[in-house]
Amino acid sequence: MKLLLIIIAIWSPLTLLAQKYPSKDWQISTAILAAPELERENATVIGYVKGGELTVIRQGANDLICLADDPSRKGFSVACYHESLEPFMARGRELKKQGKSSEEIFNIREEEAKAGTLEMPKHALLNVLTGHVNETTKEVEKTHLRYVYYIPFATSESTGLPLAPISPGAPWIMNPGTHRAHIMITPPKGK
Repeated sequence: MKLLLIIIAIWSPLTLLAQKYPSKDWQISTAILAAPELERENATVIGYVKGGELTVIRQGANDLICLADDPSRKGFSVACYHESLEPFMARGRELKKQGKSSEEIFNIREEEAKAGTLEMPKHALLNVLTGHVNETTKEVEKTHLRYVYYIPFATSESTGLPLAPISPGAPWIMNPGTHRAHIMITPPKGK
């Protein structure tokens, strides 16, 4: 058993170091697909470098931050959001890196937001684009864009939004009354 734990302890960091990450150019060109077209050229892009570290791979000149696809996760998903969400997003990444579970991350950020030690925007939009990478062309195909509009501590009562969509693509509020309250708008996928 001890030998197995030693092998795992050595193997895990080595596999991270050996993992190949897409080029910065590819990460930038695909990350900005989640941004409005007029804002893509000047958006900041956070991407992956050797060892799986996230870092700014392109400094932008507007108020939009785009997050490249995580090559260690199945599927393709990129996001762009207003810079006022970065403290919230960065704190989540930091806690995840510490090995915290999704529930722990939620609870820690909730406590910090209520205490005023985690800066939260009054409201901010995050766009998430998912799809499939064609292994031959490296083009992103079958994309789908959804919108997440953060409005911390809002409720169904304060917004008039339902707690679930009433029809395909209709807006609804998720995590109401918490730091992570947000309006979900998920347009139906094309056929």
